[in-house]
Amino acid sequence: MNTGRLKHYKPFYFKLIAPRPVEVWLPDAVKLNTQERYPVIYMHDGQNLFDPETSFLGVDWGMIDTVDRLIREGLIPPAIVVGIWSATARGREYGPAKAVNDYASPAERKKYLRDFGKPVSDDYLRAIVNELKPFIDGTFPTRTDAAGTFIMGSSFGGLISLYAVCEYPKVFGGAACLSTHWPAANGATIPYLADHLPNPETHRIYFDYGTEALDAQYEPYQVQADAVMRKGGFQEDVNWITKRFQGEEHSERA
Repeated sequence: MNTGRLKHYKPFYFKLIAPRPVEVWLPDAVKLNTQERYPVIYMHDGQNLFDPETSFLGVDWGMIDTVDRLIREGLIPPAIVVGIWSATARGREYGPAKAVNDYASPAERKKYLRDFGKPVSDDYLRAIVNELKPFIDGTFPTRTDAAGTFIMGSSFGGLISLYAVCEYPKVFGGAACLSTHWPAANGATIPYLADHLPNPETHRIYFDYGTEALDAQYEPYQVQADAVMRKGGFQEDVNWITKRFQGEEHSERA
């Protein structure tokens, strides 16, 4: 059951990165002519969120039904979802540049550059923060504070979501990182995370992973990341969650 309104910007013209579609879902509760302000969830791989016809392998995330159900059940407040479609240079835009450049071994950095190219994730995040977010905040009744602004994605989208909350802690108050692709540059994002964790008193982070297919590689890395979270002052089930889903694999369906 589709509810709310889905607004399409195809394409949205950025200055720092290539134009691409951006879609904004507004739940029924959001009224543009009131003084109410609503939290915003920015999501990567936007083509996979709302419509099976545009999603990878024809299965979408079901974001509209899921967020609408959580709102109706009173588990979350009404929230606006912004879906940013990925570009062909996905590995370049989503790979955390500082992790690859400063924390990967020379051999792993060389391999990453060969496989994906030079990371341009700093430009990608600047485009979200300095170009897209001001447009969203100027067009819709959003909360503009970090506590009302979240970022979310899967696989490489999990990496860039984590990178975003570390690089822009005054912009994003939380990140959801699903099936985070830790093996990129052999886990270089983990030591980066140890040096750049946001304040646990003001931020929340979610991780998950499955046990099948590509996700079967993730658990050893996630254990290391969880140790970083504990050392950095995050408390499990308070301001940080890691979930292991037995039997689930690396797909939009999961």
